[in-house]
Formats: sequence, structure tokens, C-alpha cells
Amino acid sequence: MPSHRIFNFSAGPACLPESVLEQAKKDIWNIDDSGIGILEHSHRGKAFDKITHDTEALCRQVGNIPDNHSVFWMQGGATSQCYMVPANFLAEGQTADYFQTGKWANDSIKEVPLYGHCHIAGSSKATNYDRIPAPADIKNSANPVYVQFTSNNTIVGTEWKGEPQNIPAGAFLVSDASSNIFSRPIDVTRYGLIYAGAQKNLGPSGITLLIARKDVLELAPRPLPEMVKYKNHAEKEGRFNTPNTFGVYLMGEVFKWILAEGGLKAMEERNREKAMLVYDFIDSQDFYKPHAQTDSRSMMNITFKCPTPELDDLFTEEADKKGLSGLTGHRITAGMRASMYNAFPKAGAQALVDFMKDFARQHAATAKA
Repeated sequence: MPSHRIFNFSAGPACLPESVLEQAKKDIWNIDDSGIGILEHSHRGKAFDKITHDTEALCRQVGNIPDNHSVFWMQGGATSQCYMVPANFLAEGQTADYFQTGKWANDSIKEVPLYGHCHIAGSSKATNYDRIPAPADIKNSANPVYVQFTSNNTIVGTEWKGEPQNIPAGAFLVSDASSNIFSRPIDVTRYGLIYAGAQKNLGPSGITLLIARKDVLELAPRPLPEMVKYKNHAEKEGRFNTPNTFGVYLMGEVFKWILAEGGLKAMEERNREKAMLVYDFIDSQDFYKPHAQTDSRSMMNITFKCPTPELDDLFTEEADKKGLSGLTGHRITAGMRASMYNAFPKAGAQALVDFMKDFARQHAATAKA
């Protein structure tokens, strides 16, 4: 068992700020001198009241979230939101527009026909999701209730540089922002709903942050079980049922860290700097081949391959021995995937580049044989 921290390139659950982990160690034992650790406090008690309200306030500060948007959290991860969104917003016979940019987008798309019609406004399926659809290739339906996109595609390493443009009048934007939430500034006012599984940039797995415009929470296209109604969770501060109390606490600690580091502009600068270290090296040579098209590259997840599958396997095996963990790519793209979320250090990006250079030098002849 290593006695030190290694570089964690996992796509999620992913690395957290070390200062946050150190604070959590203390608060698991005894938080705020209450004599009870965070894992043991009642979700209805005064101590957790403070944690809930502080976490929401910190989230609003980080994201510059206005009062006409609710901030709350739910269990079930972002995957539960794939059906929650159309269940809450889409009446039978109505249409929602979706962008087909990878697995997580497809997981949402397949749930829509249970409730209404799904229109594919843009797709990169034909090229194995190596790009974000170009504006010229986007065709919205005539009257969608909402337009949904996955802002960062973890598996394939593509990312929207902003929001889809020319949204039809009357429609609102929905974003699955699980893998790039708060990695850069965002204009929340442009969205009806943003949801994000916490395990990339916000905290532990098992909790999902939701930011919803209050008027869209009033939509009630069908009778639903009480647990499935967004409005219930928003009105109860994410405590309609017992929440992941540790997850709420840890998100609050991460929000404190983001603010202490300079906020979202600082996050964007550090993330861009880390990503460009790797991308600039990839573009300077011909041993490694990137998956994502240049104009669609993700700052969070960098996908690439060696010249052969055998070298891919050897790369991840040798990298792991060097303390570069979690670089194996998803089966959809194969090869490698380096996930570098907010808390991932620049030193890790440099260590990866140094290893890539050494590995390419050692195996260049094998690749050409």
C-alpha cells in the first residue's frame, strides 16, 4: 500500500483537493466542535441545517447563481436524471431536442420516448463521437420544450466551448454538466436546468447537484411519484428524503476551495494550462494519435492512442508503475484517457508528458516495424 499520493487520472470518482481531504479527516471525527462527526449528524438537525445552507450559499457564490434559480441535490447520480428530465418537463406528444455526442447523451436520448418525442438536433455518431456538431449541422425541431446537451463527453474527450446557439423561441436549455461543472465560468441565466454528478469536480459519488430555474419547476405534464418530482426536492432544500449528508458537506468544502483558489476564472486558467501541456506535446509528434478533433477537445478528458493496441496496454501498465494511475481508455475509444479535473495538479500533467516522451522514444522502432 503506497504511503504517498500518486497522480490519479481516473475519469471518476476522481481526485479531490488535498486540503479538502485533510479537513474531511477531521470533520468525520468531530465537526464544528459538535462532538459528532459529519457522517453521524441527522439531516434534520441544526448542525446539518447550517451545512445545507452554507453549501447552497457557497454554490451560488461560485456559480453566480441568481435567486430565480433553485439549488438542490439528489441521489441516484446523473444517470437518474436521464429519465427525470423528460418525466418532469415533457408532456405526451411534445418534443425535446437532444445532441447525440456520446454514451451519456445516448443514455438520455433513449429515455425520452417513454414520455414524448425526441428530435436529434445534431450528432457526431458517424465519426465515433470525435467532435461537437458544427453550427451548420445543427437542425432544431420547430417547437421543442427544451434542448439538452452534454457539455463535456468524458469517454471520447470532447467538450462544447459554450452553449448551443439559436435555441428555438420558448425552449429552455438543459445541460448534463457532470464532467466539467465549475471548470470555467458559466452563465446560469441561459439555462432552465443544469445537473451534474458530483464525482468529477464537486465531491464524492452518490450525489448530484441541480440548478433549476424556478419557473420550469412548475411544469407538471403528468402525475408522478412524489420522489420523482423536481419541485419537491427543490422546496425541501435537497432533503425531501435523507440526502447523502457527507456529499453535501464535501461539496461545500470544495466550493470553499474553488473560491480560495480564485473562483471559476482561475479554474479555467489552470485547467487550460494543464490540458495544453498534454495537447501541445501530442501535436508535436506522430507516435500518439488523438481521438477528438482539435476544435472539440476537452480540457477535462484527453483521449489518445499508441500506434498499436499492444502498445496501449503496455503504456498503461508502465504508467501505473510510475504512479500515473487510471489512464486506461474506455472500450468505446480504447487507447488512453487522461482525466484532469479541477483538483488535478499541473505537476501530474507534466509527469504524464515526460512519461509519454520516454515511452515513445523506447518504442518508436516497434511501432514502425
